[in-house]
Amino acid sequence: MNVAADEEPPASAPDALGSVLVDAALGPGRRFVPGVAAAKATAALAVRPHRLARRAAGLGAELARIAVGRSDVGPQRGDRRFADPAWSGNPAFRRLAQAYLATGEVIDRLLCDADLDWAAERRLRFAAENVVDALAPSNFPLTNPSVLKALVDTGGANFARGARHFAQDMARPPRVPSMVDRSAFEVGTDLAITPGAVVARTDVFELLQYAPSTERVRERPLLVVPPMINKYYVADLAPGRSMIEHVVASGQQTFAISWRNPDERFASWTLDTYAGAILDALDAIEEITGADATHVMGLCAGGVTLTATVAHLAAVGELDRIAGLTLGVCVIDNAEAGTAAAIVDRNLATLALAESHRRGYLDGRALAGVFAWLRPNDLIWNYVVNNYYLGKDPPAFDILYWNADTTNMPAGLHRDFLEIALTNALVRPGEQTLLGTPVDLSAIDVDSYLVAGIADHITPWQSCYRTTRLLRSDPRFVLSTSGHIAAMVNPPGNPKASYRVADENPLGADEWLAAATQRPGSWWEDWTAWLGERSGDERPAPDRLGGADLEPLGPAPGTYVHE
Repeated sequence: MNVAADEEPPASAPDALGSVLVDAALGPGRRFVPGVAAAKATAALAVRPHRLARRAAGLGAELARIAVGRSDVGPQRGDRRFADPAWSGNPAFRRLAQAYLATGEVIDRLLCDADLDWAAERRLRFAAENVVDALAPSNFPLTNPSVLKALVDTGGANFARGARHFAQDMARPPRVPSMVDRSAFEVGTDLAITPGAVVARTDVFELLQYAPSTERVRERPLLVVPPMINKYYVADLAPGRSMIEHVVASGQQTFAISWRNPDERFASWTLDTYAGAILDALDAIEEITGADATHVMGLCAGGVTLTATVAHLAAVGELDRIAGLTLGVCVIDNAEAGTAAAIVDRNLATLALAESHRRGYLDGRALAGVFAWLRPNDLIWNYVVNNYYLGKDPPAFDILYWNADTTNMPAGLHRDFLEIALTNALVRPGEQTLLGTPVDLSAIDVDSYLVAGIADHITPWQSCYRTTRLLRSDPRFVLSTSGHIAAMVNPPGNPKASYRVADENPLGADEWLAAATQRPGSWWEDWTAWLGERSGDERPAPDRLGGADLEPLGPAPGTYVHE
């Protein structure tokens, strides 16, 4: 899902999980109708007419300056919509862009002037921003200089190719512009090729063990738990960009769960099902390695399930099976979770659950479409212009290929995750149960390592930081560059990469940021050093994968990843 943050899969505001799960079932169109929030804003501005008049006068003055060529309005750095030199060099296009940007700025200020409550402000802002984004002059062929140039250069062939692309995209869900050239990659050939084997298989998952690449390995292994709404190989992309390849090269015995892609047959799979699968994986790892404890790493939604599972182990007196807990871009505390919490309510959740119950699962392609509309400038309109107007093929990019390789969510898990998002039960000891035991995150006192992305819109780093207050241990909190996926796919060697760390975890995220120091390079190296300090002694690497009762069933990446 590097690359720069603007090249990742789309994202939304703080903790998007609940909102995404509702949108995927009901469709994202409801987000564009602010409803009561718009009425509140209208009423608020009606009793403050001087604010509306001041903004209107300011816009009129700015438009006058634009007309005579004296305006300093310009796009923000990195705004790819106005990257063509004509937007700054051609007087007509420059004025068009400036008028659009000035109008958008006034709309933003009016939303602030309305002084709405938090939920109404988030709901209305989301709808307004999406409308403003859609009306950008770059989104229309006759007002986009790049498209006009292509029309002249190709004699209209760009539109012919674009029409073919449009027909192909609209013929299949999620009916959004293709973001990646899917013919450029093949899982097991170009991606997910770190050597290993499937050493256990159940109806729910395959357990992958990776072949050591060092002569000696550390005693305590690592288990990677990916999100259940994506394929596991975000942790094992192309060589040189694979987290699993990197951690194996550090001498860590490494295993990963590859979840099955469920259909209607597995509608009853719940959070308990996935937690039980994690415990089954731990059993297999202990049998294969003989280790007294295992490091566990959970990514995004996989981290939510993993954390609750570790709390279950604490409740049954088996926390000593965990050598350390790592969470990547994972939000546990959903309090005031931005747009998601503002838009999702119990009634919408009920409708969404009814739809997934009818089908037996939440369609992964619907999830992909929702994610795209959460960042329309980068993941919708950018590709409308590229694919349909310019007639170009989408890029060949491993993260976007992974993002398009969708996974369904069973109806039972959909229900459980929505309940967690709505009630925020995990932060209150004993309110959530898992495998028959109450969940108390404060009972987790194993060493922990938390990673967030400074530009992450799906799991904002401030929300990730609140996990430091939920665990009994004093976690090492690391703030990586980039956004949700690029923060994870962060291999060493990128001269632009850096991360922030601090000696202590104060109460507030802003206090932590003020005290943190920035270090060059990738947090992967910091993390593998942290793992090494907690992984026991070194021993000769095993000369075979699996164990006496767990013979390899086939090479990695296995079979479930292809479903």
